[in-house]
Amino acid sequence: MYYELRTYTLKPTKMADWLALYRSHCLELQTEHLGKLVGFFTTEFGGANQVVHIWAYESLDDRIARRTKMAADPRWAEFGRLNKELDAVVHLESRLMRPTGFSPLQ
Repeated sequence: MYYELRTYTLKPTKMADWLALYRSHCLELQTEHLGKLVGFFTTEFGGANQVVHIWAYESLDDRIARRTKMAADPRWAEFGRLNKELDAVVHLESRLMRPTGFSPLQ
């Protein structure tokens, strides 16, 4: 398994608006295409105004295939347009991680 940890840093006044946009236009789309959502979080301490979500993939090829299919979906383009219009995202960081042999998540 591979886990993708995506961290979005948002403008301070845009958190509620971005979460509402994500929930209404992206959550179902990503769940349909990407598969297993492990968790979706907002930060309480540390980096402020951050949204973190984790997706699980069987392999690197699985991730590539799923994200390629999602990118071709017109709903993804619509979310991208609305996301750009909202202008909430300051920074995106994506990490691809593999669990250790003793991790509870395999």
